[in-house]
Amino acid sequence: MNILYGVPGEGLGHATRSKVVIGHLLAQGHQVCVVSSSRAYKMLAAAFPGRVHEIRGFHLAYKGLAVSRMRTAVLTLRTAPEDLRINFGRYRELLGGFEPEIVISDFESFSYLFAKMHRLPIVSIDNMQIISRAKLNVAVPKSERGNYNLAKSIVRAKLPRSRHYFVTTFFDLPLAKDDTTLVPPIIRPEILAATPTNGGHVLVYQSATTQQNLVPLLQQLPGQQFRVYGFNKEENHANVQLCSFSEAGFIADLASCRAVVTNGGFSLISEAVFLHKPICAIPIPAQFEQWLNAAEVQKMGYGRHFEAITADNLRAFIYGLATFETALAGYRQQGNEVLFAQLDATLREIGTQHLAGEAAPQEASWGGE
Repeated sequence: MNILYGVPGEGLGHATRSKVVIGHLLAQGHQVCVVSSSRAYKMLAAAFPGRVHEIRGFHLAYKGLAVSRMRTAVLTLRTAPEDLRINFGRYRELLGGFEPEIVISDFESFSYLFAKMHRLPIVSIDNMQIISRAKLNVAVPKSERGNYNLAKSIVRAKLPRSRHYFVTTFFDLPLAKDDTTLVPPIIRPEILAATPTNGGHVLVYQSATTQQNLVPLLQQLPGQQFRVYGFNKEENHANVQLCSFSEAGFIADLASCRAVVTNGGFSLISEAVFLHKPICAIPIPAQFEQWLNAAEVQKMGYGRHFEAITADNLRAFIYGLATFETALAGYRQQGNEVLFAQLDATLREIGTQHLAGEAAPQEASWGGE
């Protein structure tokens, strides 16, 4: 089949997992054309030369360590009309003679809009849809209800009335919507090939480097060795080693670490769970999806969920490592085989309907769910 695959440029988690799925689709003999933006475009263009085309994407605006909803809204409203015009102009230019039969979107809007305009079936593959398509099993505190309602509204409006939703997740929830399948997280080949060991260090991933007090904070635990990624420089500060980014180096440190300290980002948490590494999750404020991931880490006994990195919080987390390791030992995942099997079956079904000339009535409407 001819597949148009949309990947958002905000962060590299979408690109990392989409790279795995795109590789599988190509191996199955499909023709894949990819659209993306920003850093994700650069990563995917290097992996799939000639197949990836750059469009204008959506970006989050930050204020300190938190996502600024107002700044993001203003930025989006100011740039969206022009971005849409340019993107659709680019679609005509970029796709050339490529005629998609189906669109796959990892929470990317412009490929979805293209599909709607051309009445093409849409398959969604992402982790965000769990917010609106499943019933949460954790109590949402009053302080997070506004973020939850906003996130739920955004997710509902993002890819409504797709043919099918594959929701990647390391925790199981009852579904609230039809046409939805929960599948294990997408794990990149380098992680699948890694052999977990216990090298004694704690891996710290700091995505928002404005927390400049992190090194002296970690130095308050002199008995622990920390390897910190995010400041992108090589420095040694007693028990704290700052590491410049290297994919191979990061994977090696992740596979050999004693535990992981990170925000609530889905990709790294999923990889840590797969490798049975205890997690201390400190979600970025105002990102409900990160709050949910952190809350589930704690609920499942895989680690702790804190609102901030403090010496006392880290001591409490490290004190409980043995308990977290026991819980993680029960986690099982057969690579990416569950998703691949389900996706292949869905594509075969859509392909059969396409050959038979059957219409997809749910693709005709632009309405919400």
